[in-house]
Amino acid sequence: MAELTALESLIEMGFPRGRAEKALALTGNQGIEAAMDWLMEHEDDPDVDEPLATPVGNVLGREPTSSEQGGPEGPGSPAEEGKLILSEEERQEQTKRMLELVAQKQREREEREEREALERERQRRRQGQELSAARQRLQEDEMRRAAEERRREKAEEIAARQRVREKIERDKVERAKKYGGSVSSQPAAPAQPGSVPSSPSQEPPSKREYDQCRIQVRLPDGTSLTQTFRAREQLAAVRLYVELHRGEEPGGDQAPVQLLSGFPRRAFSEADMERPLQELGLVPSAVLIVAKKCPS
Repeated sequence: MAELTALESLIEMGFPRGRAEKALALTGNQGIEAAMDWLMEHEDDPDVDEPLATPVGNVLGREPTSSEQGGPEGPGSPAEEGKLILSEEERQEQTKRMLELVAQKQREREEREEREALERERQRRRQGQELSAARQRLQEDEMRRAAEERRREKAEEIAARQRVREKIERDKVERAKKYGGSVSSQPAAPAQPGSVPSSPSQEPPSKREYDQCRIQVRLPDGTSLTQTFRAREQLAAVRLYVELHRGEEPGGDQAPVQLLSGFPRRAFSEADMERPLQELGLVPSAVLIVAKKCPS
């Protein structure tokens, strides 16, 4: 019967000879179990089949010779007497135990890999939840910014309307100063029908001698406005007065208006807005109709 060495046992269990020798060498020839642990841990290494550069000592699972141990060889020597001779049944039993050990190591490795896979899956789900929460926070921030932008635009629109109203008021004041009078929001007392302004030259009265004219404006909703203007004021002063006092329309937008005369029917153009009231034949009194200006 021959002795079953560690190297032979590993080869018997199906490990390549090169790997078995390398495992025994790197584990210091501490036994089959240590070599098997190394083989199981490093079987996927790219350099697992590369041989060692220089084997040192008794690292390949063989029994050292008597010359290596410094003693005599041959039957009856102390080294020969210390060897364990295995029968065929014992050798098979040892191989069976080694195979069971390999299977156990394989199961342990599979369980470890399964635990690692479960941990990776939990980590992936956790990262997915964190990513979803971050995406939701981003959407909420975008909605918040959009709402703030709408509020800002609305405030700017209100401020722009206020600036337009203020500009209309300033234009009204400038026109009043330019033509030597002011347009009051309260209607002035109508002129006496029988009174005729006196002229220094004692010339016969005529329409051109009226200093004021009384304008009644009929709005689209059926209401009317009445105001007294100077005869030399432009028709634009009447339109400005209407825009300031006609009230807010549904929707908050003030559409431009067009002035019409009642009889004879006439639509005043933009050029007419710069002409004096007396030149347009609206002195001493007239009735105008307000219509929405059609976009050109």
